[in-house]
Amino acid sequence: MLGSVRGDEKQAEQGDLPEAAVAVGDGDLAAAAPDGGTVRLALVVGGLVLAVLLGFGLGRINSGGAVAASGPLDSALTGHTHAPGTGAHSHEAGQAEATEAGGLAVSRAGYTLVPLSAEFTAGQAGELRFRIQDGQRRPVTRFAVVHDKPMHVIVVRRDLSGYQHLHPTMAADGTWSVPLTLPQPGIWRAYADFTALAGDGRQTATTLGVDLVAPGAYAPRALPDPAPSTTVDELTVGYQGSPEPGLTVPVSFRVTDADGSSPTLEHYLGTFGHLVALREGDLGYLHVHPEPELVDGAIQFWLTTPGPGRYRLYLDFATGGVVRTAEFTVLVR
Repeated sequence: MLGSVRGDEKQAEQGDLPEAAVAVGDGDLAAAAPDGGTVRLALVVGGLVLAVLLGFGLGRINSGGAVAASGPLDSALTGHTHAPGTGAHSHEAGQAEATEAGGLAVSRAGYTLVPLSAEFTAGQAGELRFRIQDGQRRPVTRFAVVHDKPMHVIVVRRDLSGYQHLHPTMAADGTWSVPLTLPQPGIWRAYADFTALAGDGRQTATTLGVDLVAPGAYAPRALPDPAPSTTVDELTVGYQGSPEPGLTVPVSFRVTDADGSSPTLEHYLGTFGHLVALREGDLGYLHVHPEPELVDGAIQFWLTTPGPGRYRLYLDFATGGVVRTAEFTVLVR
């Protein structure tokens, strides 16, 4: 067939065939039934085109499935907001990082917590002193203000009792200090929660932890059972939420007076409350994201728990110019 086509083209160049026959052949060829070779070639070409089209279509379908599977794992976050300047508490990090507990090491993300005082006498006033050093062991002196403070220090005994939320001050040489009394003997954990500012403007938010010691007879207390409410200074604080491993879900706290009315809640650290969550066992520190305003009269946060277990929640809130702490045990299955 190919030889016949070439022959026709040659004849067309010599003027033996009509001009239209160069494209489709003469009238008799156009009307005649194609021979077996033509049919076979058409079938082969058609099969190749169909295979390409099917492969393209399947690729589009598979691509669409991959995009859907790699989308946000945490639909509960859609539409919620955070207080301005929350820094370390944004959701821009990857899901794995967002669910990782902090405060388990003295060094992380290029920064090291260096304690200058780590032993205390139980029941006696002391002072916690420490520095934050960078990767070259230089004291860090530039920090972002997060929740109204450049440094938040949480102290708790290893049985999750004795919670304290402190705000140290920094000297010109990068030494942080704050008065601290450890009321009972035992091993205590101190967390430094901060956002460091590098020379090029980069911000690194992290939480570092170190053990403190108060020598003496240590009698650990059993962790209280989960309960939907607790009482603090004649105020009842109710808890509502169902944390799940690896998911970020809302948890809320409602404060009521003895007569059931709602007291006026005041801002504390830039919002209506501050929540710390610690994991029983390794005392992993969880970042908790607050809503800047009350939600239906309740203080609401977004909590991500990295795995099953028991967690202790510490809610700091203010009424009448006084900061109070409500504590809850939460079981995550």
